Amino acid sequence: MMSSVIKRVAVCAGTALLVVSCAKQNKQPFYNTGVVYCSESNPVTFNPQLDTSSTTSDATSHQLYDRLLDFDPDSGRIVPSLASSWLVSENGLTYAFQLRRDVAFHTTDFFTPTRNFNANDVIFSIDRWRLESHPFHNVSSGSYPYFESLGLADNIADVTRVNGYRVEITLKRRDSSFLANLATDFAVILSEEYAAQLFEQGNPSQIDRLPVGTGPYRFDSFRKDSYIKYLHHEDYWRALEGDAADESLGDESLEENSDAILASDRALSTEENVANGEDLNQATNEKAPSASVKQLIFDITPRSSLRLAKLMTGECDATAFPAQTELEVIRNREDLTLAEKPGLNIGFWAFNTQRPPFDNPNVRRALAFAIDKNTLLEAVYFDSASRAKSLLPAASWAYQNDADDTAYNPVLARSLLAEAGIEPGFSMTIWAMPVERAYNPNAIKMAELIQRYLREVGVEANIVTYDWKTFRRHLQEGLHDSVLIGWSADNGDPDNFYRPLLSCGAIPSGTNRAMWCNEDYDRLINEALKTEDLDKRRAIYHQVNRLMYERLPLVPIAHAYRYQAYRNEVKGMTINPFGGVRFGGVEKVL
Repeated sequence: MMSSVIKRVAVCAGTALLVVSCAKQNKQPFYNTGVVYCSESNPVTFNPQLDTSSTTSDATSHQLYDRLLDFDPDSGRIVPSLASSWLVSENGLTYAFQLRRDVAFHTTDFFTPTRNFNANDVIFSIDRWRLESHPFHNVSSGSYPYFESLGLADNIADVTRVNGYRVEITLKRRDSSFLANLATDFAVILSEEYAAQLFEQGNPSQIDRLPVGTGPYRFDSFRKDSYIKYLHHEDYWRALEGDAADESLGDESLEENSDAILASDRALSTEENVANGEDLNQATNEKAPSASVKQLIFDITPRSSLRLAKLMTGECDATAFPAQTELEVIRNREDLTLAEKPGLNIGFWAFNTQRPPFDNPNVRRALAFAIDKNTLLEAVYFDSASRAKSLLPAASWAYQNDADDTAYNPVLARSLLAEAGIEPGFSMTIWAMPVERAYNPNAIKMAELIQRYLREVGVEANIVTYDWKTFRRHLQEGLHDSVLIGWSADNGDPDNFYRPLLSCGAIPSGTNRAMWCNEDYDRLINEALKTEDLDKRRAIYHQVNRLMYERLPLVPIAHAYRYQAYRNEVKGMTINPFGGVRFGGVEKVL
């Protein structure tokens, strides 16, 4: 079986090599320097606040921008970034952040900053997505799907400038996932000065098309369906800070001056932070990753076989989303490295619960019992995924090993359909993603397998797919009966699965593909955020799992490994547990 797979991939690769040999004659001369990353598609925008797709966040978030906080790629713990330290009030409602000094924004052909990063940039970046009255809120799409799916804007009472390098954020309700959400790919910090300049010029949308950030690379040029060119940010703060990272802070550390900042506040202890899977109130003294190459190219190559061919010939140094059938080929190449890590993700089959008869839980249960998940895992994921019982993978601290799970039972499926009044020959659609993702590397193949299973219980399924942009737009419009899709966590908090995927508030943002709204579900996940006690939160999430099993708005299928393929000349590549690719600190040794 495996030999046939390898042979098939080799044929595909061989065909692609012919294409590559031709492409090399016409490629841009600047491809010969720096690092080239083969990406699958164009970013939707250059501002990840506006889009949740991985192609957008990969191309922008960690290349162009920084966030107040970040995640350690090895442990997944929250670590300082633009905020060097922070405090949380006793009641869990006020967060005070000490900001770094001497952080420079990009100087580009279209913008020259006159000042460094400060509190005004933090306030601008947060207020843009949280306040409908903000002058930039409706610029570009006017939609901020990640923040909307979590209801973050509704829970922020105020963002206050204490001084140029201190900011306080006050919440209306305790949210134990708040710090983790500030570290996600979407919580980037923009330049308030650049925004003011564009507003005065009458061209505010340029902020999302010609980006300016503080990240390791600065924007140079973009040609749709061809490439994105970034240049090294010479004044990147991580590269300049060295081993004495926070000497400039002096006595301005929030930990040392908490009385002057928040009289009633306390810093969470290191012991408490570790228990919560987070490293709060920490000033880093380690040398952080820097931009070690002078140029970064995102080469836009939609076909997986062609991306592999470019990787093998050296036209690309790393590639996105290697196909499952390509993994063995990559492993067998002495000049390539295949990194892998258990993914914090979930692939699932969601039903549009706002469309009859999928608004009937018994119909959804019947369809769930009609499919054999183990066969789907073998045929689509090979050995690179585990069976999903709930939304949470085993890597999550709230994972429930004994969660209820549907089993293959076509007899029960037919009985439930008959009880629901569904006649043999009933027709429905299965929407299948046109793109490859770790959580579902081949949605069309999976749809074909499910189609056969449904036919055995008297249901005719029609497979629907579009280009990725159209696909996502129509999903948000609710045109589907069911869809094969998934989710990669943006942080390690369980709420990052439960709220975006199934809460009532996530329906307008488009992340709730089941379009399911259940008051009991929302009550439980909100209750879980009111405490820092992990045991209490875990018990609540177990109740959530039981409710999901009883109502089945979606069928959890798989938790997949994440892979990153790159040439051996590339050093310093890491796999973020929450997805995303980072080139800060990456070196190319020739």
